[in-house]
Amino acid sequence: MKLLRIFCLYPCALAFALAAILIGFFSQAHIPEGRAFATIIPLAGGYLPATIVGDSWWEDRTPTPRVPANLMPAARPSGEKFVPLLGTQDNFPMLGLGLCCRATAYDFHSVSRSVLWYLLKGGRHLDAAYLYMNNEAIGHAIAAAADRGVPRSELFVTSKLGPRFFSGLSPEVELKLMLQQLGLDYLDLVLLHHPEGIGGMIGKCANGTAAECRANAWVKLSALRAQGLIRNLGVSNFQISQIQPLEALGLAPVSVNQVQYNPWVPDWQQDVVDYCQKKGIVVTAWSPFQGTMMQHASLFTVQSLQEVARAKGKTVAQVMLRWALQKGVVAIPGTSNPAHMDENLAAYSFELTAGEMAVIDGVRSDPKAKGFVAIGFEKNDS
Repeated sequence: MKLLRIFCLYPCALAFALAAILIGFFSQAHIPEGRAFATIIPLAGGYLPATIVGDSWWEDRTPTPRVPANLMPAARPSGEKFVPLLGTQDNFPMLGLGLCCRATAYDFHSVSRSVLWYLLKGGRHLDAAYLYMNNEAIGHAIAAAADRGVPRSELFVTSKLGPRFFSGLSPEVELKLMLQQLGLDYLDLVLLHHPEGIGGMIGKCANGTAAECRANAWVKLSALRAQGLIRNLGVSNFQISQIQPLEALGLAPVSVNQVQYNPWVPDWQQDVVDYCQKKGIVVTAWSPFQGTMMQHASLFTVQSLQEVARAKGKTVAQVMLRWALQKGVVAIPGTSNPAHMDENLAAYSFELTAGEMAVIDGVRSDPKAKGFVAIGFEKNDS
């Protein structure tokens, strides 16, 4: 009995107590799932999360280098490409900086330095979200870049509103708070972040069905668009059956669908992309290098991709980004490494042949593709 207590009861009790503490810690936040991600993702990457140790702890520890005080803006990338958006015809830069889902995406110093580096290197498209809980850092960097000569008028800032805030007056209240955090007068693009909630459970809308909540959010955000607080509206992780009711409302057009997209996607995800492109809805690819972290690493070991990269004198990452561009898909790779930003933006500067594109298309038949996991963009019939 004593051994049972030592090896089972005590550890189990400790685990339950720890779980209860974490649940309480997360639930106290304005966006509980945001605090959870901002805690768990850094821990998974071997970093102490700012949600526990504070932002100041990271100031001298972040791997993202300080931006030199005398560094001025570089020219915009050679060969930069844009796609027009439904309704406004705004030019949407086809490469952007994703601001989530890596260990250095959640503390103030890493995020603000990353954004400032990117803007000074000529990048202009920032992909943010209310869920990421890093708006203040992004806003700080935008202001710092403006002080060095990067005007707001050149930026394209995307953000997203999660299902938790789809009902009632929440879309208007939270959108205005988002703008305040970012220090901006308007957003270039606002997306409904998910049709129902992560896994259909986490962060879901509490008042009404998922479809009713989405319709309410679209009505409220369309009104804010008419007021000039938003220029374009879109969705993220939506399937065809969830896009069509929003189109039927006859309000702001659905201009973008941001989904997980890369050469390994299963047929049902490709069907969503095909529908959007046929309708003139721009597709933005989050996770353009694969799904989970392990799959991300796996992609770079595919022999056919390595061969294309060697032939072009480029990296596999650059080849993947160029493949997306030539598919007419916007890509938002996330990085806090200035060298990787240069590498990513250089994807504008070369082209793949039809034969090389066919080789990359063929990656879907690679045995590694069978392990593809859609995280966040899963089948959802709500």
